[in-house]
Amino acid sequence: MEKDKIIQTFSAIFTGADEHNWTKVQNAMAADVLLDYSSLSGNPAATLTSEKIIDTWKGFLPGFDRTHHQLSEFEVEIDQAISTIHCLGKADHFIGKEAWTVEGTYDAELELKNSNWVVTKLAFHLTRLTGNTTLPSEALKKVSAGN
Repeated sequence: MEKDKIIQTFSAIFTGADEHNWTKVQNAMAADVLLDYSSLSGNPAATLTSEKIIDTWKGFLPGFDRTHHQLSEFEVEIDQAISTIHCLGKADHFIGKEAWTVEGTYDAELELKNSNWVVTKLAFHLTRLTGNTTLPSEALKKVSAGN
């Protein structure tokens, strides 16, 4: 049961991002999150507020016509009020008929706070990029232009 809650909380970050439901994303995160997407972005891991993470995603993801995140093969460990999760992840990003796909694994840590699990650490480990690699810059341009 508790493992299901952990998976549901972790997954809410990605379903919320696909839906642009930023409240759903926020509710799944602690106030501060150690975020490590260095294998994809080249930027070093950093502790950021959940608001900063969401603001960054708001400035990028809506530039795609749609996105679809798929998570699978969850491994969850629980040690009292701390849990870890490892899973495979695939994110498809679409503009028109073009797609950009990012694949890898996620490692996260969640803490039990006020009877709810929240993500405190989130790391993505890139294994494969496919599709139109110019789509991220096109998405940024669309968001900047207000489209």
